Amino acid sequence: MKILVADKIHEDGLKILKEFAEVEVATDLKPDQLVKKIEGFDAIVVRSATKVTKEIIAAGKNLKFIARAGVGLDNVDAAAAKDRGITVFNAPEAPSVAVAELVLSLMLAFSRKIPQADLSVKSGKWEKKLFMGNELRGKTLGVVGTGRIGQAAAERAKGFEMKILLYDVVKNEDFARRIGAQYVSLENVLRESDFITIHVPLIPQTERMIGKKEIAMMKPNAVLVNTSRGKILDETALVEALENKRIGGACLDVFENEPPAGSPLLKLQNVVLAPHIGASTSESQRDAAVVIANKIKVAVGGR
Repeated sequence: MKILVADKIHEDGLKILKEFAEVEVATDLKPDQLVKKIEGFDAIVVRSATKVTKEIIAAGKNLKFIARAGVGLDNVDAAAAKDRGITVFNAPEAPSVAVAELVLSLMLAFSRKIPQADLSVKSGKWEKKLFMGNELRGKTLGVVGTGRIGQAAAERAKGFEMKILLYDVVKNEDFARRIGAQYVSLENVLRESDFITIHVPLIPQTERMIGKKEIAMMKPNAVLVNTSRGKILDETALVEALENKRIGGACLDVFENEPPAGSPLLKLQNVVLAPHIGASTSESQRDAAVVIANKIKVAVGGR
């Protein structure tokens, strides 16, 4: 078994792979280099940087497994892999806590004006009156998508004494009962929530699912939080709403184009922005590598 690790993963994951396979780590390969490199390998492991395209899959004559140490398969041509009979793995269970904690961090940063306060103090000022904030307690959080990350975010928000509204095409009523939440329509989530956090995969049905029409339903003081994928939102419609103070603000860890060079979002004051760091914790990166290594190990019969 020969495995190519094309993006850096945690050493604990590499140790597991090396128990049953010959492992080569070759990161930062350009697409044409990877096309030449992949022939002869039985599996490839990537994170986000490397794109496993149709061309790369075609060049991988011996490929049996494609593994992404992360959530989603945005950077893998899953259809091409399926056509070749190649098994595709990812690790959606790994970053749940990391992303959920980031959601609450962004909400707190927005509500308490932490980025502005930090910048003010570091510039030698003491402007207490400018940074009157709001508490999360008593506010309503709408959770769009109640998979692992959505559930983890909702559970943590309960610790802040927030009311939780849930929306998903597949309802988990046991979870809702356990945390005292309620499933409602997407329209009700948008109309009734003070914060709305999005946790759905990027598929054709969800691309720009939150657009001008949906934003218009939101409260004037509502804050939209997106740590899923940038194209879930219509970014142009969001910018327009933020510029016109149609909604209270937005907290974004993901963007339509990453990095968002030249985006109007960069000039707005009613936003908190982060560079796609949802899964960027040492614990999450280790878990993703270990999860994906074990999935490959089981698949090749190395139980």
